[in-house]
Amino acid sequence: MRVNNLFALLITGMILMYGCGKPQEAESLVPDDISGGFTIKKKFPTSAYAQDVIKKDNLLYIAQGEGGLTIIDVQDPLNPQTVSVVSEGVRGYSTRIAMKDTVVYLASGSFGVNVINVSNPEAPVVTVSNLNMKPARNLLVKGNYMFTAISEQGVRISEISYPTYPDIRGGMSTNGYAHGLDISQDTAYLFVACGEMGLSLFDITNFQEGFGNYRVVGWGDTPGYAEAVEIDDDNSLAYMACGTAGLQIVDYSDTNNVVIVGSYDGPGYAKSLVYKDHMVYMAAEKGGLQIIDVSNISNPRLIGLVETEYALGLTVDEPYIYVTDETDGLVVVSFPEVVSLP
Repeated sequence: MRVNNLFALLITGMILMYGCGKPQEAESLVPDDISGGFTIKKKFPTSAYAQDVIKKDNLLYIAQGEGGLTIIDVQDPLNPQTVSVVSEGVRGYSTRIAMKDTVVYLASGSFGVNVINVSNPEAPVVTVSNLNMKPARNLLVKGNYMFTAISEQGVRISEISYPTYPDIRGGMSTNGYAHGLDISQDTAYLFVACGEMGLSLFDITNFQEGFGNYRVVGWGDTPGYAEAVEIDDDNSLAYMACGTAGLQIVDYSDTNNVVIVGSYDGPGYAKSLVYKDHMVYMAAEKGGLQIIDVSNISNPRLIGLVETEYALGLTVDEPYIYVTDETDGLVVVSFPEVVSLP
């Protein structure tokens, strides 16, 4: 009888020990096969640490840290070809990229913004380096203006009717560190992902060619660290990459009551995202590429996860997703193949 009691106590102790142990890492909670049919078709090394990417026609423009800018031809996405690399004259560590016409802008931290004329992709020319908007974290081009998130300094505005030589205008202070940016279609609101301070909305209707006085008209606290934001104008929703808190969906229809209406907290650290047709595509560093169905905003659903080493940026051009990975370089991911029924 005593042996039975000791055995029962031993089993109970083991259950308590495992039940009270360290929680599982998020990665271990993800099923082994959750690609959803999204498949890596090509990994293409870049000359430096790939950070961010935009696509125009058949060319990818990649910000690559201390390696400046690389241009890659993806006319055949499964056989990328390097067109050129420009690092001489590019100052700082380039993390984000924007473009107007044939001019590329690189956000390069404490070295501000670098400007590169790529009208000849085989021989890009640096026209401005160390542009005094520091520390530059992100960029957004809207018409003839560029908005630059400069961390604790807020947001600065440049006039770029002459794209190769930005003319710095005014700006706005933000609570928290300004990172991601987006603008409503009617150019009424500027949305800023402000790190630990969540989302801020600025009224920019009285724009005055970039010299206006822009006031905060809405603010929403979010968990984690707000890195990026993309908006769905039609439904007054902001999709936010919030670091360790993953995806946060914010309703700003009432700017006096900006509220979170949905979230998905997956593996990794949510760094950047693209919203398109009720889908969010998110680069999450060690959490790879995550594809999230947000057609039901109160219950976002992971429908695909593609493992990469350290995903930082992406652009979507169906049937491919181009991911910039600090370790793997350029990662070309295909959408699931459509199977025709007989």
